[in-house]
Amino acid sequence: MSATQQRAATLAAIAFAVTACGLFAAMDTAAKYVVQTVPVLMALCVRYVLQALLSSAWLLPRHRSQVWQMRQPGLLVLRGLLLMASTILAMFSLRLIALADFAAIMMITPVVVTVLSATLLHEHVGRWRWVCVVTGFAGTLFIIQPGGSNFSWATLLPLSCVAATTGYQLLSGHLGRTEQPAAVHFSSMWVGAIASCLLLPWSWTTVHSGVLWASMLAMGLFGALGHFLLTLAYQRASASVVALYTYSQVGFAVLLGWLVFAALPGAWSFAGIALIVLSGIANGWLLRLRTRAAP
Repeated sequence: MSATQQRAATLAAIAFAVTACGLFAAMDTAAKYVVQTVPVLMALCVRYVLQALLSSAWLLPRHRSQVWQMRQPGLLVLRGLLLMASTILAMFSLRLIALADFAAIMMITPVVVTVLSATLLHEHVGRWRWVCVVTGFAGTLFIIQPGGSNFSWATLLPLSCVAATTGYQLLSGHLGRTEQPAAVHFSSMWVGAIASCLLLPWSWTTVHSGVLWASMLAMGLFGALGHFLLTLAYQRASASVVALYTYSQVGFAVLLGWLVFAALPGAWSFAGIALIVLSGIANGWLLRLRTRAAP
């Protein structure tokens, strides 16, 4: 690939990544609106079923038998359940805390993955990346403010979501070395769809509002499109490049939180958001430099 083609591919990847982050922020906005009225498990089921159907419509004609080629089906099911658990925790979080605060706290997931990679997988993490880790955690404390007058146990829900998402990402890295990408994505969507449908009888309620139904359908549509665009981004540029632009989701969350819910983060939250975003971008940049330097 020539330098001009590489530059064009990188720019396309950036555009796809930023658009995907905008869609994820819109999905969270729709979820926050929906779960104020609709039971979380019901909203989860609608989102997962639509997302699974849309993903299947894209994957099956293109990959056919590859979606069924699974070497470690048990781990694939576990990965899908971890993703569903993180989604449930995200919905409960969005019901109780501000959209921007939730998005910012979720951005420390790569920082947590860095810590676990160093401690459990014995990967080398330089001192500057440890500085990024400490900065990211400091930003989280600014948002949560443990011991402060605004602290509530609801602010710990996003941290539980981070834990589930971290497990999901670590398992994704392991399965990425042995499984077909189409099979990994296909199984994740359908594990969540089937599991949430099994839980639906205990959470079903009659919804008469067309706006609520449209919002639930939008959650699935935005999620499917966002994951699809993020996949296109990773096909055109390295993960270290794409990761630098995923922090745009926090900006979209602040904007949509203000436009839809008339809510802006306070001074401490703004400071925490800034620290998390800066640490994440720096961490991604250091990872990119390390990748370039590798033989």
